Amino acid sequence: MTDINLPLIMGAALVAMASPGPATLAIASTSMANGRRHGLALASGVTSGSLFWSLAAALGMGGVMATNAWLFEILRYCGAAYLLYLALKSARSALRRGKDAPAASAQQRLTLRKTYFKGLAIHLSNPKAILFIGSIYALGLPRDASIADLATVVLALGLQSAAICHLYAVLFASKPIVAGYRKMRRTLDGLFAMLFGFASIKILTASINQ
Repeated sequence: MTDINLPLIMGAALVAMASPGPATLAIASTSMANGRRHGLALASGVTSGSLFWSLAAALGMGGVMATNAWLFEILRYCGAAYLLYLALKSARSALRRGKDAPAASAQQRLTLRKTYFKGLAIHLSNPKAILFIGSIYALGLPRDASIADLATVVLALGLQSAAICHLYAVLFASKPIVAGYRKMRRTLDGLFAMLFGFASIKILTASINQ
């Protein structure tokens, strides 16, 4: 195995994954509104998306995207549109009267499968993810990195992402936080609507060189 700077890679990824963003917002809102199982399902979707981008970066797709701006643009618009959809959904929930979040019929239609794919879509539609992972790979991996090196980094990042995302899900599904959410549901859903909207605008105005 060549000399890989695993602490640098893991540290940079830890800061990015633990910081507030579309994925962590979605995990928090889903866990509080729909319970631990759905929170964990969404966290699994986010983790799968993170693993996909990590593999893509390891295979050099980050460089391909950087040199083919149209690929970045397609993902950018898809990501912004999806986050805007989540913002509108949260806003609609905030305007709904009563302490319960979605209506019972909507709750019944929500399956763990749908929640998982929601998490996957959130992460796959973030075009900055592969560029960020590609950049930390460039900093922490030597040019002569072997397949074993790449596999080690991909596995380590995948495990770290899974731990952080699922920890968020368990935390926000705890009884005290859920109780607080139910008391302030409309206010919090309004806040989530604004944050998702801000994230949508941020992705929409992003450039490949940022």
